[in-house]
Amino acid sequence: MITLAAAAATPPKQPVLLVFEPGVIAQFLVVFLMLVFVYVMTQRAKAGAPVPPIRKLPGLEAVDEAIGRATEMGRPVHYTVGLGDVSTSATFAGWAALGYVAKMCAQYDTKLINTNRNYLVMSINEEIIRQAYLEAGRPDAFNPDDVRYLSGSQFAYATGVLGIFQREKPAANFMIGYFYAESLLFAEGGYLSGAIQIAGTTNTTQLAFFMAACDYTLLGEEIFAASAYLSKEPVLVGSVVGQDLGKIFTFCIIIIGTILQNIQGKSNWLSAILKK
Repeated sequence: MITLAAAAATPPKQPVLLVFEPGVIAQFLVVFLMLVFVYVMTQRAKAGAPVPPIRKLPGLEAVDEAIGRATEMGRPVHYTVGLGDVSTSATFAGWAALGYVAKMCAQYDTKLINTNRNYLVMSINEEIIRQAYLEAGRPDAFNPDDVRYLSGSQFAYATGVLGIFQREKPAANFMIGYFYAESLLFAEGGYLSGAIQIAGTTNTTQLAFFMAACDYTLLGEEIFAASAYLSKEPVLVGSVVGQDLGKIFTFCIIIIGTILQNIQGKSNWLSAILKK
């Protein structure tokens, strides 16, 4: 009864600036600044003004080489976005790179095999590839049978991909998306088929397998820069640069906060702001 009475007597916390719930204003400011960075860099890129360049990513630099090698050898290209579904951010990154790879394959008249575990992802992949062939001026070269649904089961799907490696011997293998325990199976199967392999995922537990068995590996967030890096589209490049600037700003705040916390304790000005 005393506890209930004390709780009832405690006045409710007042919103900060009559708008924000106490404790979230700092989060709002960080998100707001991130949006400002993205907007400014995007507008600069649109206007042709200089923006900081994206650092060189060897895995993405090798995409054209891998497709060109497959074309010279007369062998297909294999592409998978992994086991993620339409709600997985890494799947979106895989889609961004898929459009570029499909367009290059259309221009070089190289067969592109896309394997899928999720039927919704397969439908989107098919439309992305179809649009890429249309943009390349080769809509007649698109073959829907090369966009293949293998199985909804993880290892049944992996077995199907390995069978394709054995039968059709792709000369280039792209694995960009979200992967689980099948990652090493794919990487080893592609290696045995003699393919140049470019892989990338945000699943840190699988990166070691890609690094051991693939020619090039995109680490974590590098896959989200793939569309901007490959297309050189100014708006996409500006967006990536703006996000990176926001991350740098947040990282600097963490460093400053750590220093102040150790020097002045919990009473420092930065902690007071972040608690609001």
